[in-house]
Amino acid sequence: MDIILKNGHIVDPSAGINTVGHIVVKDGKIKKIILASGIAEEETAKDMQIIDVAGLHVFPGLVDIHVHLREPGYEYKETIESGCKAGLKGGFTTLCCMPNTRPPNDNKTITEYIVQKGRSLRLCNVHPIGAITKKQDGKELSEVGIMKDSGCVAFSDDGRPVTNSLIMRRALEYAKVFDVPIISHAEDVYLSDDGVMNEGYVSTHLGLKGIPAEAEVIMIKRDIELAALTGGSLHIAHVSTAGGVSAIREAKSLGINVTAETTPHYFHITEDYVNGYNTSAKVNPPLRTQKDVQAIRQGLHDGSIDCIATDHAPHHRDDKECEFDRAAFGISGLETALALGLKLVEDGVLSLSTLIEKMTIAPSNILKLGKGTLREGADADIVVVDLNMEFTVDKEDLVSKGKNTPFHGWRLKGVSVLTIVDGDIKYNLKQVNQ
Repeated sequence: MDIILKNGHIVDPSAGINTVGHIVVKDGKIKKIILASGIAEEETAKDMQIIDVAGLHVFPGLVDIHVHLREPGYEYKETIESGCKAGLKGGFTTLCCMPNTRPPNDNKTITEYIVQKGRSLRLCNVHPIGAITKKQDGKELSEVGIMKDSGCVAFSDDGRPVTNSLIMRRALEYAKVFDVPIISHAEDVYLSDDGVMNEGYVSTHLGLKGIPAEAEVIMIKRDIELAALTGGSLHIAHVSTAGGVSAIREAKSLGINVTAETTPHYFHITEDYVNGYNTSAKVNPPLRTQKDVQAIRQGLHDGSIDCIATDHAPHHRDDKECEFDRAAFGISGLETALALGLKLVEDGVLSLSTLIEKMTIAPSNILKLGKGTLREGADADIVVVDLNMEFTVDKEDLVSKGKNTPFHGWRLKGVSVLTIVDGDIKYNLKQVNQ
């Protein structure tokens, strides 16, 4: 059934819209946006579902270009289906999944499996990100062209850096030919040396092996130099350090083709959350210092950091409820990202429109997805949000199989009440609560 969303406060940075109006959805597309008090009579046909969203905000469906859906191979942590359902609850309509599955997504067969599974579920738009190297071992490039034709929208060895500079150079060169970005997991593994948290006072106090900030910064700077050399498109994943932000800012000022993302845990919490050997706060790159948090926020504010992703990394309880040294890295982030982003608006770091830009059209443009917009003719991917609704994060209420969140107990504001993909309502909070 076609839909009219009436009287919502529409925020679409791609079209410069930030006002009350109505959205007409027909045949899975945005037919028109009416920025007026009334709706034309021809738009209220009996075969259309009219939903009054007065008092609510309407955004393009959120786009996450960094998630781990775990399938194939780690279905006990997450599946494409459970990850999509978590995404829909969080307001996401498009998910781009990293290749560190089992086996890794380093070939056409795995790519096609992920694409077909996503399509058959008819939940979120699912786009695979292929491995830069075969088996993610950093030695031999994957078949970039074939995998792109099969559905990969970018390439990354996320979870593992490409330590061989020549291989990374070749990856950027190949990616330039096929017009796809290379996503860098920026970590000098020889410097991080099996560390488990940020190196500093807290790691010393807890007796845990630390990872210095320089392990990220050095690799970011190397990859920027390679991007300058090759002209390839470089995207820096999960930026966590002040030095990383500074290097990216300088690279942009020089015209180097680099973009960057960060995640909510890097602009809200610090290494102090590890105190008590809290494995829910174990993530790679690790939580840093307050100085780094402030630098990340400034990077978002001035545009050095282009977009906000989640790095959604769900784990089974057994992977987290163990000794800190043995616990898996990762935070389950799809269901809290929007509300945590809205805290940046509350704190005056970003305007609402800029936040939505960094969670919709900006990530979409980086990977050339054609999403994140409410322009006429676009796919009707929409999220309706109650900015004033409060909730307490309860890890047991997460739809994701991964209950690993350091935000358990936080009181947040901003709830997705309706998520629409290709014109179909995929999540309705009212129905969930009935």
